[in-house]
Amino acid sequence: MFLDVLRRRNPRLIDAAITLHQRGELPANCYVLDLDSITNNARSITAEAQRLGLTAFAMTKQVGRNPDLCRALIGGGLDTAVAVDMRCAQATARAGMRLGHLGHLVQVPRHEADAAARMRPAYWTVFSLDKAAEAAAAAHRAGVEQPMLARIHATGDEFYSGHEGGFAAEDIVEVAKRIDALPGAGFAGITTFPALLFDPDTAAVRQTHNLSTLRRAAEVLRTAGRHDVQINGPGTTSTAALAGLAAAGVTQVEPGHALTGTTPWHALAELPEVPAICYLTEISHHHGGRAYCFGGGLYVDPVFPPYQVRAVVGRDPSSVVTLDATLPPPAAIDYYGQLDLAGPRAATVGDSVVFGFRAQAFVTRAYTAGISGLSAGAPAVAGIRCADGSATSWPA
Repeated sequence: MFLDVLRRRNPRLIDAAITLHQRGELPANCYVLDLDSITNNARSITAEAQRLGLTAFAMTKQVGRNPDLCRALIGGGLDTAVAVDMRCAQATARAGMRLGHLGHLVQVPRHEADAAARMRPAYWTVFSLDKAAEAAAAAHRAGVEQPMLARIHATGDEFYSGHEGGFAAEDIVEVAKRIDALPGAGFAGITTFPALLFDPDTAAVRQTHNLSTLRRAAEVLRTAGRHDVQINGPGTTSTAALAGLAAAGVTQVEPGHALTGTTPWHALAELPEVPAICYLTEISHHHGGRAYCFGGGLYVDPVFPPYQVRAVVGRDPSSVVTLDATLPPPAAIDYYGQLDLAGPRAATVGDSVVFGFRAQAFVTRAYTAGISGLSAGAPAVAGIRCADGSATSWPA
């Protein structure tokens, strides 16, 4: 699905990936990022957020916390990151971004709390009073008072499996008091995930019950005399979704896949953000009537029911073929993907292979590489990074 929209809205990225790979400037098993489009996507989101009075934090895990991407976001006015974990916080800080939000979705491990406090996150989410106490103690040792967000939940809320946790929303006033009582802590607001989800029946996003839970909890807090409450509402964020979130009372948004135009909504609608990422690899060998391509980054975020994955294959952008692909099941290590060579189509060893799918680079062993100058017709590789944003010696 994402390959189709990429070919329609940003075909230059596919062409540049193939050309630079054939020149030996890009490796196989690499997420390739169009930095110019990413800057423009960030600019669109930032402008709308500012118009609505929203604070935007960028989620960069999907693109491997790539530092060139982080700088492209800063160029688009999005200079503050949300960190899914401590490695994310460290990578984005090294790239020059401010740390806006830490601890959500992943809580900070106990022995990393001091390091987290020294990074001075603007907000730190906690799921329990135990984690609040750890964060508060670390902040106290660092000589700061840490604004904290309480992750809340109520009956009827939706969570991805393994994402559950937080305080009962009905207890939020007492939770706020208990957090305020901790030396080094101050209650700042509430959060959930997801506040928005893509609805395949309507091909648009819908507000979840979680967002209603945030609204109700915020009203309870206001009734209790707390009027400066931050309401953090991440999930399927796009420029086109921000007005609805603001109307629901949200004050903080966290665009992630919108930065590369790869939310499920982007696959089916012409949204302001342009698709700006592809996965590049190459043909390794043939077997049993199929061409095998190197894997390592073939993790397809399962936002749609199973569909026929396809890839663009060739050495010259002017003479490529599109082949059906079979990817390893999630239970297998993705050493290789397979391309169907039925009919007159062919793919030779060393050919470039370009996929378009919704990525989660940080859980893979792929490279990431930003391309600058694509909008001016002069694409150049800004750098090649590991999937955690660190430097690499490729080619060794």
